[in-house]
Amino acid sequence: MATVTPETRVPVSLPKVGTGGVSRQSVFPRFGQRPSYALAERTVRYILRGLAYLTVGITAAILLTLLIDAAGFFQMPGVTLWSFFGGTEWKPFNREPVLGVLPLLNGTLMIAIGASVVAVPLGLGTAIFLTQYANRRVRAVFMPIIEVLGGIPTVVYGYFALQTVTPFLKATIFPEIEVYNALSASIVVGIAILPMISSLSMDALQAVPTSVKNAGYAIGMRRFHVTTKIVIPAALSGIIASFILGFSRAVGETMAVTLAAGSTPSMQVDYLSSVQTMTAYIVQVSLGDIPYGGLVFYTIYAIGLTLFLTTFLFNYVASLIVRRFREAY
Repeated sequence: MATVTPETRVPVSLPKVGTGGVSRQSVFPRFGQRPSYALAERTVRYILRGLAYLTVGITAAILLTLLIDAAGFFQMPGVTLWSFFGGTEWKPFNREPVLGVLPLLNGTLMIAIGASVVAVPLGLGTAIFLTQYANRRVRAVFMPIIEVLGGIPTVVYGYFALQTVTPFLKATIFPEIEVYNALSASIVVGIAILPMISSLSMDALQAVPTSVKNAGYAIGMRRFHVTTKIVIPAALSGIIASFILGFSRAVGETMAVTLAAGSTPSMQVDYLSSVQTMTAYIVQVSLGDIPYGGLVFYTIYAIGLTLFLTTFLFNYVASLIVRRFREAY
C-alpha cells in the first residue's frame, strides 16, 4: 500500500463561488436540491416582518384613538390646554367642573418616586449580590423568589397594603397615617417593580466580560473594588435604563394604587394621606356610572393621553441613555 507523504500529497483547490461559471448550487448541492428551504426562510421572514408591523400598527391605533377622543375633550366648553395642564384643582364631578390635571400628576409622581426609593436599592443590591457574590445554590433559591414576585397580580399588592402594610405602619412608626395613603402604596408598588429592576440590572452586570473583571483581579484588586470600580461603571447604562423603566412601570401602575392610595386628588406632598393617581382616576370613572359622550367621560381619554405621553417620554429617555453610555465589547 502506498504511503501518502507531504511530498506526494496532491493539493486540492475548491473553485470560488460566483466565478468561472461556478454557482452556489454546484458547490452546495443540498441547497440546490431542496428549494423548500428558501421558501421556508422567506415565509418566516415575512411572518416576523408582519408581526413587527402589527405591533407598530397597534401602538399607532391606540395613540390615534387617544388623540381623537382627547381632541373631543378639549373642544368642550370651558376646557383649554392651559386650564388642563396648568390647573391645580381636579373636581370633575362638581356642578361646575374644575379640570386641572396637576393634582393627579402629583399623586402619580409621588407614588413612582416613592416606589423607586424602595425598589432601586433593593433591586440593584439583589442584582449585585446574585451576579458577583452568590454561588449557584444561593442563586437557585433567590431567582425563583424574584420571579414569583414579578408574577403576583398587582391587586394582591393593593390588598396587602391595606391589610398588612398600613396597620403595621400605624402601629409602629406613623400612628397618624390614614387608611388610604401614598406611603403604603409606594412600598407595595416598589415591591412590584423590584423584579424588573433586578432582572434588567443582572443582565447588564452579566454582560460585562470576564476578562475585564480578571484584569482588576490581576492588579490585586479585591472583589468589592472590582465590583464598584469596574463592573458597575461598565454596566452603568443598562442599570440606569432599568431604573427609568422601573419608574415608568410605577407611573402606569393601576390596581395597587387604586386600592391603597385612595381617591383624593391633592397638590400636597404628604405620604401619610390619601392621593389619587391618573390610573386610579381612570378606574374610578370607568365603572359604568358615567354617561357616554359627556365631559367626565372624555376626561378618561385626556388622562390616558397624558399617561401615554409620560410613559413614552421616560422610555425614550431610557433608550437615549443606553445608546449614549453603552459599552461595546
